[in-house]
Amino acid sequence: MRALRNRVHQKLAPKSLGALCCIFFALILSSCDRSGADSHDASRKSAASKHWLTQADANEPAETTRPSGNPNAGNLRFIAYNVENWLTMDRIIDRREVANQPKPDSEKSAVLRILLKNNPDVIGLCEIGTKADLAEIQQALKSAGLDLPHSHYTGGSDTVRHLGLLSRFPITSTSSPAQTQYTLEGRSFAINRGILDATIKARGKEYRFVGVHLKSKRSVDGGDQAKMRLQEAHLLRRHIDKILGPNPDANLIVYGDFNDTYRSNTLRAVTGSAAKNLRITPIYLKDSEGEAWTHHWSGEDVYSRIDFIMTSAALRRDVDFKESRIIDDRLWSKASDHRPMLAVFR
Repeated sequence: MRALRNRVHQKLAPKSLGALCCIFFALILSSCDRSGADSHDASRKSAASKHWLTQADANEPAETTRPSGNPNAGNLRFIAYNVENWLTMDRIIDRREVANQPKPDSEKSAVLRILLKNNPDVIGLCEIGTKADLAEIQQALKSAGLDLPHSHYTGGSDTVRHLGLLSRFPITSTSSPAQTQYTLEGRSFAINRGILDATIKARGKEYRFVGVHLKSKRSVDGGDQAKMRLQEAHLLRRHIDKILGPNPDANLIVYGDFNDTYRSNTLRAVTGSAAKNLRITPIYLKDSEGEAWTHHWSGEDVYSRIDFIMTSAALRRDVDFKESRIIDDRLWSKASDHRPMLAVFR
């Protein structure tokens, strides 16, 4: 891991700007007229997108080769990714706090490059701001040749950070959990980022995607963060039981940022069930060097695996374990504090 960390934090060797132009020429042609956003917001985001998509960084690699083939045949490629605050918020710029700033241009560019290289059919995203932010990613990818025309967006009590799903294939249905609130030490709380539930139909099969971003380890007033995260995990497990109970053969994919590790009470609450056919199991993904961490907490310089893709028992036999992996692109640290995960289904 030491060699990997040293490599990803080194300055990257300069590349030819000419090679990058092909990528960004396509991107700048995008139209940012998004449904759900007013004309002023659309105009503002359009100008911003054109700016950051045309900033070719000579220190970033130009490789954009993606797997080829008919998207309607063969494997289904799914990426789960916490893109770290693709939203407007107060940010530290030049050592001072500046209000209402979008995700920096260089970070947006790095996220898109990583996604384009890996040609997903479906993307599950954490830490999305508004619907317009999700549409911005969708439009930028389309302009670069990756068309994921179907989307779903949802959230919880957190009004800032949301969940989003982009899909090459039609979304045939969506659902919401029956229970979103819990009581802890006499106080009532609502699940922070919600539970995303969307079903797509691809290659003659239905796949049900359930995405989450559980309570972070940051302390909050009036509640214990670990207990709050565990309660959210119980709400997720109840939702899973309502899916698999009547249909244990469902092709269910549960994914996201769980903010806890494999042997934690949080993960045990999500995966476990008295009935074997109702259990869900993480795909134990690794990167090209055999490392399994997905998140770097810079404040403590801790690398850990807190992001997971899990499957129902029925779907597990379709997992292509050889092709599924943690994506260790050298741009990862520019894009987010998380590394994306790729699961491939036959």
